Amino acid sequence: MFKSTLLDALNAFAGAAVEEAAGSEKSADLALRGKHILLAEDNELNWEVARELLSVLEMDLDWVENGRICVAKFEESPVGYYDVIIMDVRMPVMDGYEATMAIRGLERGDADLPIIAMTADAFSEDIQKCLECGMNDHLAKPIDIQAVACKLKKYLK
Repeated sequence: MFKSTLLDALNAFAGAAVEEAAGSEKSADLALRGKHILLAEDNELNWEVARELLSVLEMDLDWVENGRICVAKFEESPVGYYDVIIMDVRMPVMDGYEATMAIRGLERGDADLPIIAMTADAFSEDIQKCLECGMNDHLAKPIDIQAVACKLKKYLK
C-alpha cells in the first residue's frame, strides 16, 4: 500500500467528521486559526496524517522528528512563538518525556506552554506518566480531529 493511498483513505474517512465539526463550531475554530503548533513525531506517515487533519483548523504546523530537535527548535524560537506542542512519547534520540522535562526546565517565559502527548499508549498509567513529566494532557492515536480540536481549544483560549 502506498502512503498516498492510505492518506487519501484517511482523509476521506476524517472528512465527514471534520466538516461536521467545522460547521457546528465555526466561531470557536477562529480561535485556533493562525496559532503555531510544534509537532514532535518520528513517524513520517503519522506526521503526514496529522498535517492533513490539522490543516482544516488553519493552524501553522512545524514538524520535528525527535525530542532533541523539538527542544532545540523551541529554544531557537522567539518567546511566545509556539502556542502549543503536540509531543509523541516514543521517539528516538530523546523521547517525549525527556523532551517535555527539558522544555519545562528552560528559563523562558513560555516554558509553561501547553504540551499535549500524542501516543498510542492510552492506559491510565501512561496518561499519568505524561502528566507527571510535565505534559498538560494526552491524545490517543490514531488521531481524532474532533478530540484534537477540543483539546486545543481548551488550552488556547
